[in-house]
Amino acid sequence: MTNGGVVPEVIGKQPDDYAGDVTPEEAFRVLGADPKATLVDVRTRAEWSFVGLPDLSGLGKEPMLLEWQAFPAMERNPRFADDLASALGPDKKDAPVFFLCRSGARSRAAAIALTAAGFGRCFNIAGGFEGDLDGARHRGERNGWKATGLPWAQS
Repeated sequence: MTNGGVVPEVIGKQPDDYAGDVTPEEAFRVLGADPKATLVDVRTRAEWSFVGLPDLSGLGKEPMLLEWQAFPAMERNPRFADDLASALGPDKKDAPVFFLCRSGARSRAAAIALTAAGFGRCFNIAGGFEGDLDGARHRGERNGWKATGLPWAQS
């Protein structure tokens, strides 16, 4: 525990520019154990609509949805860190914030950006929502939120 919250178990060495990578299961565990912990899904609106969303209803929570890049041009959202910091508020500056994208690349960049904005416990969910490509170049089977069997919903 730190600052009254649960300490997530980080995969590998903790980087200097964000709190580190965690497994989807570890993020889900902490989201359930720490009332201040937040999940931020940084994928695009199209991904949320067509691929699905993490379902945190069993934890009494909902994921925050804020695009890191806007579809279809995939231009980076220049207000991302400011908008997210405002939405989270100052009481969550020391709470765990977990970032999720398709595979873990955009969410890592988002964790770095929010850390630079003064939030000290920003974690990237390794493997993202869909996970890495398998041998047939498909996602959703090797790792990631969906492949681990964590709750999710599709509209």
